[in-house]
Amino acid sequence: MRDFIGHEALINNFKQRCLKNTLSHAHLIVGEDGVGKGKLANILAKFILNGYLDREYVDIINYSSEKSSFGVDDVRDIIEEVYKKPFEKDKKVIIIHEGNKLTIQAQNALLKTIEEPPTEVYIIILCESSDLILDTIKSRCEIYKLTPLTKDELYKYIAIKGYDYSEEEKSSAIAFSEGIPGRIDRYFSDTELQELRDKIVDLLLQLTNNEIEAILEKEEQLVSYKQNKEEVINVLSSFIRDILVNKEVYNENLIINRDKIKEIERLTNEMSFKKLNKMLLGLQEARKNIKNNVSWAMTVRIMLMDFMEG
Repeated sequence: MRDFIGHEALINNFKQRCLKNTLSHAHLIVGEDGVGKGKLANILAKFILNGYLDREYVDIINYSSEKSSFGVDDVRDIIEEVYKKPFEKDKKVIIIHEGNKLTIQAQNALLKTIEEPPTEVYIIILCESSDLILDTIKSRCEIYKLTPLTKDELYKYIAIKGYDYSEEEKSSAIAFSEGIPGRIDRYFSDTELQELRDKIVDLLLQLTNNEIEAILEKEEQLVSYKQNKEEVINVLSSFIRDILVNKEVYNENLIINRDKIKEIERLTNEMSFKKLNKMLLGLQEARKNIKNNVSWAMTVRIMLMDFMEG
């Protein structure tokens, strides 16, 4: 558990209930992608088995799906596994990843097993939001809602992962993460994310000069991020937010994209409050268009037109 940071109170409470044998057979762990649900579930599963944290167990069975949903057939496989005897000792833990993929029919098929599992079997469901989980499932589970990590915990996470970067880069990664450690990994290792951030900074600089041809080129580049459209909007929002913060209260510690502070200062001087507020409205409209399944190419075009009109 040395390489797992955060949620100490939850872990200690769970461990005590394991020792006292007062644990429910069904659990629901809720938290954003990257907050550590999978690692936490594995730790809790080892407590249930009364096992060592530094080894793996065949009686911890993980279920996940590459498909867009978990159907009834997938649940039948899980139920079949539930009724097999444990291999090593007297307990078994089933971990279902991405529980939000469970269809309503699949959840109903799983319900009876969650209500009356064999005495030696424990089920842990992981999901990003409990909204798509049936109330009948939730009412039979112990629910753990994982909150974002503190800044101190994130610094510990960076140290444990061995990220050797400047303090400025670490601060930027922590601000970008919004308390989700998995986002720190992405910030440091995902070259596509860094390329997107660079393109968006270039776009904002070109908007100040009304460089139409360059903006159209950037439009084509943004359209190519069809699979990451939410991220495009989020990164744009973070930069516009930084410019507004820098305009209102000059405090570098409040800047998310601190590694781009020189560009942000230039944009602060060149963009008016009116233009920035117009851009925020354009981003709100883009989010609505995404929810309403407007084509991504059209969404980008409308958004950039709003930006240029500001």
